[in-house]
Amino acid sequence: MAAVLERVHATLTEVGGLSLTGLGDADVVRVLDELTSASSRLTRQVCRTAAEADQRRFGDTTGARHTHQRWAGRSRHTHAEAARLTRLGRAFEDDLHAPTGQALADGRIRIEQARVIVAAVDAIPTSVRCTDGSTRIIDPSARTQARDHLLKAASEHDAKALRRLGRRILDVVAPELGEAQEAATLAAEEARADAGVELTLTDDGHGRCHGRFTIPSHAGAMFKRHLQALANPARHTDDELRDEHGNWKPLHRRMGEAFVEYIERYPEDATPQTAGVNATVVITMTLEQLLGEHATALLDDGTRMSAAMARRLACEAGIIPAVLDGEGRVLDLGRARRLFTKAQRIALGLRDHGCTARGCETTASGCHAHHDDPWSNGGTTDLANGRLLCPRHHRLAHDPRYAKTVHADNQITFHRRT
Repeated sequence: MAAVLERVHATLTEVGGLSLTGLGDADVVRVLDELTSASSRLTRQVCRTAAEADQRRFGDTTGARHTHQRWAGRSRHTHAEAARLTRLGRAFEDDLHAPTGQALADGRIRIEQARVIVAAVDAIPTSVRCTDGSTRIIDPSARTQARDHLLKAASEHDAKALRRLGRRILDVVAPELGEAQEAATLAAEEARADAGVELTLTDDGHGRCHGRFTIPSHAGAMFKRHLQALANPARHTDDELRDEHGNWKPLHRRMGEAFVEYIERYPEDATPQTAGVNATVVITMTLEQLLGEHATALLDDGTRMSAAMARRLACEAGIIPAVLDGEGRVLDLGRARRLFTKAQRIALGLRDHGCTARGCETTASGCHAHHDDPWSNGGTTDLANGRLLCPRHHRLAHDPRYAKTVHADNQITFHRRT
């Protein structure tokens, strides 16, 4: 055994000493393919040995509850990964899963594929309850057929695609029962999803809010599709797609910015009502703060934002500014129509064709409707006082650090104040 392991390490050292720079493209691809296969073969032996250690209660010598706990400490695997590899090794000892283990040992499949195949085969029930209330027994040979079908499919599909095939494997091995089983599985999943819906939001006190949520898959797919549409590079200029340092924004940041835009542009008339009042955010500020360049505004939940941000949100988002005089009396609590109507948006699109910032190529569909004379300062919501601006230039229009100039051709330019 010591001699075999020594040869393994010697071979890996030899491979590591190979110069890849002198190889042609075809040779690099071949090395990559061969090492991928060798990695799978080696992982199979890791699983086999972990299963043997588990059989011998390897963890007992140190008082560990499970073998994988002791192995994780020695190997620096996470406990979860050590447990997964050990369970897979034990599964390969079963006659049903032995061919899957052999395929991994031969380098024909990858460890992720092996996990999917084992899980899909084990998930096949012994019986299915049909829509007429009767129960049908599933032939035990269906598991063997399912395993063989997935092993064959693994030569063309990765683990993600195999998982989709595995969910509908009864359609292949027992088509007369597949639909009934899928319906029962989906109903159970949907019930669990509905019961497990949750969302938490926490403000960190430094201008950012953090959160996590769990929602049904269909709702997640719809939400993702909406954000992807907002984050679509075709809606934005090259400058908008780059960060403060000129680097291309990664997808997760563009999706985050799309999420913010999704919230800020949610139609006010579609917001739910509580006690007859739409669920809007109220910002309280004095008239001097509203007009000032270096001022803050108070939200109705006790947090604060800059007056510039308040002015921008009042332009289009679901925000009601409660403007007070010096003695705290309400001067303005919104007006009858704050947002541009659909017809007005169409008219602005026909007139402006897109963002009116000079040099910007964002189309009308990717723009906000902006009030030249701010709505928060008494400006009217009409075409003469409106223009289209992309999200980036809309932010600049409300940024006190920038001054803007409207030219005779209705184009607008910005320059930073000195």
